Amino acid sequence: GHRRKNWKVRKFVLRDDPAYLHYYDPAGGEEPLGAIHLRGSVVTAVEDMPDSKKYDADNILFEIITANDTHYYLQAASSAERTEWIRAIQAVARTGK
Repeated sequence: GHRRKNWKVRKFVLRDDPAYLHYYDPAGGEEPLGAIHLRGSVVTAVEDMPDSKKYDADNILFEIITANDTHYYLQAASSAERTEWIRAIQAVARTGK
């Protein structure tokens, strides 16, 4: 959120039963602000995003496309973290309940 004004910083929790990626306000709060249903979703690295500045796309963006064709763009803290998130979400999308 500090680089793209319409993006927000969120805390994410990945669960496999059921297969959801819940997101929370990082300032606190027990209730999730929302959730992304991952069963049957596709996760890919994003190398270039329209309307993004160079510093937004330094190999840290990825996209989740849900089974009902909703697109979510997320930005990791580093390239290594992006790879970890992609692998973990792909595993849950395949095997989660």
